[in-house]
Order: sequence, then structure tokens, then C-alpha cells
Amino acid sequence: MALAAGTKLGPYEIVAPIGAGGMGEVYRARDTRLGRDVAIKVLPATLSPDADHLRRFEQEARAVSALNHPNILAIYDIGTHEGGPFLVMELLEGETLRERMQQGAIPVRKALEIASQVARGVAAAHEKGIVHRDLKPANIFLTSDGRVKVLDFGLAKLVQRGDDVAFGETQAFTRTNEPLSHPSDPSHTQPGMVLGTVGYMSPEQVRGRPADARSDIFALGTILYEMLSGHRAFQRDSSADTMAAILKEDPRDLSSEDKNIPPAVDRVVHHCLEKNPNERFQSARDLAFALDSLSGSSGAGAADRGAAAAGAAAAADAEAEAAPKAEAAKLRRRRLLLAAIGVIALVLACFAGYLVGHALNAPREFTYQQLTFERGLIYGARFAADGQTVYYAAAWNGQPVQVYSTTPGSPESRQLGLNNSALFAVTPSQMAVSLGCSELATGHCKGTMALVPLSGGAPRQIADNVVAADGTRDTNEMAVVRDLGGKFQVEWPIGKVLFQSNNWLDSVRISPRGDKIAFVEYPTGSGDLGWVNIIDRNGKRVARTPEMYVSVEGVAWVPEGNEVWFAASLNQGWADTIFSMNLAGKERVILNLPGTLRLHDISREGRVLLSKEIWRTEMQFRGPKDSSERGLSWLDSSSASSLSPDAQNLAFGGFGEAQGTLPVSYMRKTDGSPAVRLGIGYMPVFSPDGNWVLSLLYGPARLVLLPTGAGNPRELPANGIKTYSSQGWMPGGKEIYFAGDNGSDWRMYLQDWNGGPARAVTPPIFIDPQRFRTDLVSPDGKFIFARDVNGKPWFYSLAGEEPRAVAGIETQDNWGAWSSDGSSIYVYQDEHSHGPLYRVEIATGKRQLVAMLAPGDPAGVTSIFCVRLTPDGKAYAYSYNQSVSNLFVAYTSK
Repeated sequence: MALAAGTKLGPYEIVAPIGAGGMGEVYRARDTRLGRDVAIKVLPATLSPDADHLRRFEQEARAVSALNHPNILAIYDIGTHEGGPFLVMELLEGETLRERMQQGAIPVRKALEIASQVARGVAAAHEKGIVHRDLKPANIFLTSDGRVKVLDFGLAKLVQRGDDVAFGETQAFTRTNEPLSHPSDPSHTQPGMVLGTVGYMSPEQVRGRPADARSDIFALGTILYEMLSGHRAFQRDSSADTMAAILKEDPRDLSSEDKNIPPAVDRVVHHCLEKNPNERFQSARDLAFALDSLSGSSGAGAADRGAAAAGAAAAADAEAEAAPKAEAAKLRRRRLLLAAIGVIALVLACFAGYLVGHALNAPREFTYQQLTFERGLIYGARFAADGQTVYYAAAWNGQPVQVYSTTPGSPESRQLGLNNSALFAVTPSQMAVSLGCSELATGHCKGTMALVPLSGGAPRQIADNVVAADGTRDTNEMAVVRDLGGKFQVEWPIGKVLFQSNNWLDSVRISPRGDKIAFVEYPTGSGDLGWVNIIDRNGKRVARTPEMYVSVEGVAWVPEGNEVWFAASLNQGWADTIFSMNLAGKERVILNLPGTLRLHDISREGRVLLSKEIWRTEMQFRGPKDSSERGLSWLDSSSASSLSPDAQNLAFGGFGEAQGTLPVSYMRKTDGSPAVRLGIGYMPVFSPDGNWVLSLLYGPARLVLLPTGAGNPRELPANGIKTYSSQGWMPGGKEIYFAGDNGSDWRMYLQDWNGGPARAVTPPIFIDPQRFRTDLVSPDGKFIFARDVNGKPWFYSLAGEEPRAVAGIETQDNWGAWSSDGSSIYVYQDEHSHGPLYRVEIATGKRQLVAMLAPGDPAGVTSIFCVRLTPDGKAYAYSYNQSVSNLFVAYTSK
């Protein structure tokens, strides 16, 4: 029943209704004791049918009232009226975020500011053990003076029959006399629904599982997405469809919304919207830090200082009101003096904050000394214990990688007789090297770890399948990262597993104190995107960077052991900045340089060892009438992905510094005409009629059809596939195929090119997602090539018949293509600076060398890949990675 004006609820007198919603009615009221206006929310008696439930509700409300945070609506009091509880709250003037968004999308900087304030309020509640569970635009209030308030905190814990209950689109209050709820709003919770509001619930809430702090982070991600895009992330025609989208689908990239939204902002939003809670931001405090970093300012300190200055003047006003009139003039002068002092304090505090922030966050000034002068790529470098001698591994001038030593001031390097070996670490008495260095990525090797005395001697093998290693400063205790067939683990000491993941782990470093360890984690299929993790000797996480960086290239501890430095890029391209992260997870910028950086080591004296690198992915082509190969590279990254049957057009993907964070699909005539940009997507493959290319999108992974002429792109449904690789077309052009990871294993799938369900056509198979393959289906459309989980090659029948083993294929062979008549296949081998291309007869396994793929400049060539052939084998194209680096030592006085 509505309360009439003048109704008394204890010391509170109802003035006028503000609005009504699913959780009750809200009124403007007067606190007759303190003489202030408040808001009162009267909750239905049915929500608290007995004393026990009311007691539990009161406990929760009192816990929220103790938060006392500027971004959380203040609760002053609690009571009951005619059997139903009511809350007494601060009265706000302004509008809800829901009302603000009815005007359209919010500018990026303003949206980040709002989200940051919400995250800070939510973080304060989380730290008190209180989870909101129903964050949505209607529960976020924008006050007239620019503050952001989170409403209805703690009400989501109201208990009915011992279970959580669902709330509707309830608002605490809006402008006076405006309606509180919008019955036609599709975000209303439907009867009988699990806790939360449809469209803003996390996947775990949709499944009816307990909600924790990470559920609020997911909801905040949906709100930020909606603020930036102007539409809801998961909204569908019905509640059921919306919940299904939350569980199975990912919203479109914000950077594709044509609203000039930076990719870094897009990454933060999608990091909030990870389906798995373990893959989201793990605290609202970390999210707030990431948002502040994007917006370029914190805002919290300024707000607090402004409040302090205003408080000084307000205190003086209050005193003047209560004083006798004879003292009024004196108190007015005092009021003006206090206000002036407050303003001066604010100015000084802001100036001091600027100086401190500038000193902490400004990049340091370094001087540099070059140590190497050959052409090639460096594979690891470390200072010796003396802080002067430098050990490093490099592949110079197209030769195999080997280990060298040098010192600053000497232009010469000395070979140490360790051929085909990369450098992992240097301890006071020995080096850890990788024997049989196998390239994982540019400058990253995998092999058998061996220890070599610095005084000289033969390598002693210690551990197999090692990706990275480090040793303690004062002992020879080693930590390693191993690759166990796609599962990576950190061991410290060797044999004691501290951390396991299906993600690629690398760059392991032990702290100077020997009590913690840092390493990089690159999620599967993300390329160089990754986090920096710090864990202790028990495997407990100490800190992790709040978000993934576009490129992470090397980690090192500072001598004090209180922070790690790492080379990375936050926005686009390859690593061009050295950041630091302390043990609390806070970050700052140390150094910015143009180009690509790799951080190798920091000496005990604070000298920094880094390499300046140039990375390119080049593309070669040889036509039927060409006497030799010729370059068709475009910008700094050209990965050949499809060659038309007449060898007149080449499709390729670009994913480098020029493209930024998003891969781009191109088409180029093989006569050398300028490339045509087809759209966002990676590794485009021509359809049989040449009118389309099939490309791969990242974050989240899905397939897209891009027209080569007039037309619009079309995305294909994901059908539960988490990661894609090696897509292509069936001979008739009506179906596509692809390798897909459904979260448990890789298989080959077929799917209609117009959409529809995808069906698996192989058992679980082995796929290296970094190695893209196409032309996998035989010309008659009956078989598809794949390797089983043990790496054995098969032709799998698409008609459901028994698979056929492939004769004549060696372990090191990479797939090339079928011949036009289906009697042979082409394979090639990657021998770093060159690669033999073979034709293999299917019936006999007989091999014939067709060509030797060899770039004219072998220096820094690390891999041959993406070999594409015409069906008659008379023309081919391929790509290769070429990286050139120089080693520097950097000195700073800070």
C-alpha cells in the first residue's frame, strides 16, 4: 500500500513518492531529528515472513552501511513498518545510468570514468566480503555533481526460504517525481529466474551456481560494453535466448563497432566477459587499475581532496549557524580563512600528487652501449655474477645458433663451442643451455637443458623438453618450464611442479631473494598476448598483470627483488615498452623506445640487458614461367595463405606492427600490383569461385566470410568451438572445413558455408595452432589429411569409412597440398633458413625433391612456413620469419 504524505516511520516523515519497483516503493522523507532529507525504500512484508529472515536481512544491511565509500549509496538506518522492513538512505539528485544510456552510447573517456568509479565501489564491498550479485545500469546512479553511486548493495543477499531470490530492474531513486521502473524494459527479471537480471548475469549465475566477486566483474563488463557500444552485449529476443548467449556466445569486438574505441579498451571489456571466472580479472581493484590506466588518470585522489576542501568550508558554515549573532562577523572571517586554507591545501595536494605521480610513472632516462654488430637473431642473454661479462646465444649470418661471451667496451665476441644451443640462464658457476634449440617463436627455444661450467667443460644433460630456465643467484638451484606435449608446467626446483597450464608458459625468472618466481603465460591461440605471473615457492599466486599485453618479450627482477620488469606492448604491435609490476600487482612504465624490445636481464648493479629487434614476415612467390623466386611481401607481415589455381592471385594475412592488434586479410595479384585490403581476419582462403575468402577472427575465435569484390562480410556461428585453425573449402564450394578445439580436444569439422551446425569428421587429432594449413581435402572430396594425437598421418574418410595410413611421410614433414589428380601430395620441411619441398606418391611413398625454398638473405631467418601450391605444382608461394637483433646494455642513474 502506498504511503501518504505525512506518514511517520519512526522519526522519518514521508514527503512524496519517488517511484516504485519490484523490490518496493521509494519515498522522499524528512529526518525530523537531524533536519535533513533522505530516501526511504519500503520493502514488501512478503520478503521477510519471519523474524529470522528479518534478522538476517538486518545484518546484511548493517554490513553494507558500514562500507562508507564515496561510490556506494549510504544506508543511514533500518526499521520496520507494518511488518515490512524499510531502509533509510542518502537522497541523490541526478539520473541512473539506464536513463543516461537511453540517449545513446557514452564517449570512451566518460564511460571509463564511470566504470572506474563503479569498480572502486564494488572493490570496497568485496574487500568486506559483500558481493552485489545484481549490477546493472539501473543500479548505478550518476549524481548531478559528477559522482557515481552503486545502489542496492547487499539487497541481493535478501534471503527467502534459505535461497537467493531474483530481483527485477529496481532503481533506488531518480530525479524527483520520475518513474522508478520501466515495465516494458526487457531487462526485467522474469518470474522464477535465478539470481540476477537477464542480460547482466554471469555464466555461473545463469547455471544457478554461487556468485562471487568475479560475477560482479562480469556484470560490470556487460555494463561497460553497453556504455561504449550503445547496445547490450547479450540481449536476444527472449530471456532463454539471452541466457544461452551468455553461456555460449561472445559479443562483437568493440573495435569493430565503428565508434573509434581503442583495442586496449576492447581487451579489458572482453577480459571481464570471460566465461570462466578464473580467466577474468580476479579483483575489482585490478579492474579499476586497468580502467584508470586506459583513461590516463585515477580521479579518486582528486575527489577525496576536493571533499576535504569542501568539508573545511562546510564545517565553518555549521559553526557560524550555531554561534551567537555577536560572533557572526568573526566566524564569517574564520569561515573564509578555513575555506581559503582548504583551497590552498587542495592545490598543494594536487601539485604534490602530480609531482609524485610524475616521478613514479615517468619513463627513466637511460644511456646505451651496443654489444653486438653481426646480422642475425639473439636467443637469450645474461649478465655474469661480475656484472660486466655478458653471455648470449645468437644465430649470425644464417648460421646455427651458438653461445658467445663479450664485455662492454669490446666489439668482439668469443665463441664458446656450443653449437645449436640457446642460452637459458647463468648462475655463479655455470650456464644452462638448450641443446637442439627448436624454435617456438621468435627468439624462444625448446630443447634439452644442459649445464656447462663457466670454467669450461662438456655439457651435462639435466632435463628434456625445457622451454625456459633460471637459476638462483647464490646457488645452483634451477627452475624450469617444460612443454609436455601441449601442457606446460613450472618446476622449482626441477621435479617439483608449482604451476601447470594448457597455455604456453615461458621466461621463467627466480627472484634475487630466492623466494618467488615470475614467468609469462600466453593463452592458447593468442600468439604473443600474455600475462606476467608471480608465484611463491608453494605455487601460490602473488601477483599477475591486470590484463594481457599484446606482446610480452622477456622478464627480469630488479636487484631489490620487490618488482619485476618486462618488455611488452599494451596497445598495438610488438613490445616497445618496459613496464614494472610490484608484488601488489601495481604497474608503471620504465622505458619507451620505438621498434621492438626484448628484455634479457638486470644486473646486481641495476644495468639492463636488452636487445633492439626488427621482426618481419616476408613472402616469396615463384610462378610457372619464373626462373627464380621473387618477393611479394606487404608491410611488415605477410603470411601466405591461399594461391589461386591460375597463380594470378595470392591471399595472405597481416599481423604485425603495421596492422596493430587486429589481423588483416589481403589479396594481391602475383604480378606485384598493390595489395587489396579485404577486412579484419587472419589467413584468408579463396573459395573455389574466387568470390570469397574464409578468414579467422580472434577474441573470441570465429570464422568470417569476406568478399573479394562487392558484398558484405558474414560471420559463421561458432557452434561451441573455442579455437580454430587450418580452415578451407570443400571442392564444391558449398561447405567449409576447419580444425576446431571444442574445449577438450581438436578435430576436423565440416560446416555449410551459409552457417548451420558443424559436424566432426575425425577423431581427436594433433594440431599446432601456430602452424596454419589448408588444401587438406582431396580433389574428389573423399578424404581429409590430419595427424592423430600421436602425430601419425592419416587420410580420414569424409564418408565414414576407415582412415588410410599415409606412406612416405616423415615426422618433420609439414603439409603442403594435394596434387590435382589426387595421386600425390606435397610436403616441405622447415630447416630455418631454407626448406626442401617434396612431391610424395601416395601409392608407393616415393619422394621427389621439387624445389629448395631459400630466401636470398638467410640472416635472421627462423622458419619457413605457409607453403602454398597450385594444383599442378608449377607455382608456389611461402612465407618466412626474419628477425634481426642487436644487444645493448643500458645504464641509468635512477
